[in-house]
Amino acid sequence: MTDLLKSVERVQPNPAIPTLRPGDTVRVYVRIVEGDRERVQPFQGTIMRMRKGGINANFTVRRIASHGVGVERTFLLHSPRLEKVEVLRHAHVRRAQLYYLRGRRGKAARLREKRLKSQE
Repeated sequence: MTDLLKSVERVQPNPAIPTLRPGDTVRVYVRIVEGDRERVQPFQGTIMRMRKGGINANFTVRRIASHGVGVERTFLLHSPRLEKVEVLRHAHVRRAQLYYLRGRRGKAARLREKRLKSQE
């Protein structure tokens, strides 16, 4: 029985999804099905949390929509609905879950960008 569970849990990494971390600003391209038509819709925001767990791994992205309303969306990491994920910038964070961003507005919700060390 455990062999069956291990075979189901074995996951092939999707090459269209890079390594993600909390604090990254990402643009997630999701396939949306509307009736008989299918389209790709981008969702851009900050990764608030990463949940590991093999096949059930997921990540939550938060963005500020119109009129200052915060929108959070959770994506399954190994979902066939994910077209691709682009990492736009990395931020320096000291926590694994960034729930404190929910209570912040405007400039207070900014995260400090992680700078790469120069090659000299």
